[in-house]
Amino acid sequence: MFYKVPKALFTEEKYKPVSTDAKMLYGLLLDRMHLSAKNGWTDKRGRVYQFFTVKEAQDKLRFGHEKICRLFSELEQADLILRKRQGQGKPSIIYLKKF
Repeated sequence: MFYKVPKALFTEEKYKPVSTDAKMLYGLLLDRMHLSAKNGWTDKRGRVYQFFTVKEAQDKLRFGHEKICRLFSELEQADLILRKRQGQGKPSIIYLKKF
C-alpha cells in the first residue's frame, strides 16, 4: 500500500514554497478523501468532505502538535484545502480543493 502525492505539487511554481512535509500531509488527506467519497460524505453542494484531526495527523506523520498545525496552515495558504471549524471540541471539516 502507498500514498499518492500529485506530481503538480513538486513541478508547479506556485507550490514551490510548500514544504515537503505539508505535501505529505496533503497525500494523506487525498487518500482519506477517496474513502470519504466512497462512503458518500458530501455536503449539500455535493462537495466531498472529511474529518482528519491534528491528533490523527500526528500519529501518521510522527510530528508534534505545533508542526501539524503549521502544516495544515501551509496547505490552506497554498489554497490546497479549506477547513471549516465547527466549534470547541469538534474536528474541522476539511475540503480538498481542485488544482
